[in-house]
Amino acid sequence: MRLGRRVRPAASRYAAVVPPYYPGIAPRNPIAAQRRPATCCTQNSTGSTLTPMGATVNVNGRVFDQEHAVISVFDHGFLYGEGVYETLRTYNGELFLLDRHIRRLRASASMLALTVPLTDGEIASRFQETMAAAAIGPGGPEAYLRILVTRGIGELTYDPAACPAPSIVVIAKPLEELPEEMYRRGVKVALVDIVRNHPGSVNPIIKSNNLLNNALGMQEAVRRGAFEGVMRNYRGELAECTTANLFVVRNGEALTPPIDAGLLAGITREFVLETGASVGIEVREAVLKDADLLEADEAFLTSTTREILPIVQVDDRAIGSGRPGLVTAALLAAYRNGARKSTVGMAGGVAAAAPSH
Repeated sequence: MRLGRRVRPAASRYAAVVPPYYPGIAPRNPIAAQRRPATCCTQNSTGSTLTPMGATVNVNGRVFDQEHAVISVFDHGFLYGEGVYETLRTYNGELFLLDRHIRRLRASASMLALTVPLTDGEIASRFQETMAAAAIGPGGPEAYLRILVTRGIGELTYDPAACPAPSIVVIAKPLEELPEEMYRRGVKVALVDIVRNHPGSVNPIIKSNNLLNNALGMQEAVRRGAFEGVMRNYRGELAECTTANLFVVRNGEALTPPIDAGLLAGITREFVLETGASVGIEVREAVLKDADLLEADEAFLTSTTREILPIVQVDDRAIGSGRPGLVTAALLAAYRNGARKSTVGMAGGVAAAAPSH
């Protein structure tokens, strides 16, 4: 594979810290791309311009720059949203908690009767090959990665037998972390009216490519001037945010809705549940209602790319003092310390050490 032309990164959408911008990831540094003409932007059918992401994409084992990566229009991931995905990031240039992400990818796929035709080692190698082509990872900028496994290419039918082989796509690009000021100031969320999927319908525990429920919740949150949207389940209990898990802090304890509230079992959520004891903070599951959030001492959201991000306002109401609290700060410090320690000295980032109890 020939590599050469370097792509100028886009300006960060977080140059000014003004929530409620959507928490996307913009490239911090240029990447190595295939030696093909690069364009400064792409124009869509409406005439608006799309800022280049500076991504390198591995499609079924072949690596492309973002402008030449394609899938078939008959791929059932495109046609019907039939597929699953995982989002990962690196610390110290090594993939964090890769073993857990692979385990969840397989669990999600099994709930769709979808086979992941690679071994764990082959998945890790696919990540490493894509990162190397993008010139990110060990010795370079930290990386954002996404792997998508779809049903594959087939006829226009819901019958899975129509698709003989899954499609596997890996996207790698430089990770631009949120400005530290957002962690110092916190963000605003909105309690949205969009209800989280019923577990008997499209179970939220599946990390599915079909994200319409989440997208509608985020659209409502953005219209209401919020950084994120908090979704309730069909029973009226708090479930999760549209792209993150939710925690509230009350009397020194950090509480998060249980899995049976209808939510994704977040990898970061799990890590926080395990590491709280290291800083003397009890972190546990609890059924939560609106009042638990509105009357909380503190609140925060968790996700792979945003770690532990303080919530200081829900709609027009301040949470606690209206500033990030001490419990949130302690958990964030413990999380970052654990993440960096667990990736030091890893060989190829095949698996990160799980935190001990």
